[in-house]
Amino acid sequence: MKHLVAYITAGYPDTQFTIDLALALADNGVDILELGVPFSDPVADGPVIEEANGRSLANGFRFADILTISEAISPSVDTLWMGYFNPFYQYGMEKLLNRAKAIGVNGLIIPDLPYEEALAYHDLFESRTLANIAFVAPTDSDARVATITKNARKFIYLVAYAGITGSGKGEDLSEVIASIKRHSSTPIYVGFGVNEKTAREKVQGADGVIVGSAIVSVLLDDTLNHTQKIAKCCEITRTIKSIINE
Repeated sequence: MKHLVAYITAGYPDTQFTIDLALALADNGVDILELGVPFSDPVADGPVIEEANGRSLANGFRFADILTISEAISPSVDTLWMGYFNPFYQYGMEKLLNRAKAIGVNGLIIPDLPYEEALAYHDLFESRTLANIAFVAPTDSDARVATITKNARKFIYLVAYAGITGSGKGEDLSEVIASIKRHSSTPIYVGFGVNEKTAREKVQGADGVIVGSAIVSVLLDDTLNHTQKIAKCCEITRTIKSIINE
């Protein structure tokens, strides 16, 4: 069974909606939830997720909201915090990981923390059995892949192309997937540009996919009410989960 990871931006339209959506997605094909921490400069994200970040912050999002949401959802869905390093660093990494462990969050995804800099926090993650998700790009050499994946925990985030999330570009990932498999038995999940149209292609050779912009775009649709947004997001995840397992 190939797995589906879903990204949602926390706090938009509000905290309770995020909780309701997360729990619904867990019942509709989502195996792991990336709970996105809104940030003013999400450099790896495209315009859809950037807009959601901005709206959440404008609505008064605070980091404490992540804790509230996570406490409500982590017993029901495998939860990771996805965010940029600055808010985590400002909170304090040791304090942050202690809270994550206590709440039941299983790790972090930090796209702007390079592997070499992340090594400084390796023992903090390991001692709490928390994952710091490793990123691999199609442009990484075999030697670089070996280095990055050596201590990978939970899954390896394979970026489908060089660029930002949501643009839907395509690249031949077979060579980099083969490289990862030579060096690691950790599952490989492909992210960036995954939707109902691209999921079948993206999952080839991998163990799952990561879907973000396709879901977040629904959250930004002001013609839908909360119930309709949740129903549409669940339809997307059910469809993609079925496609990747055909």
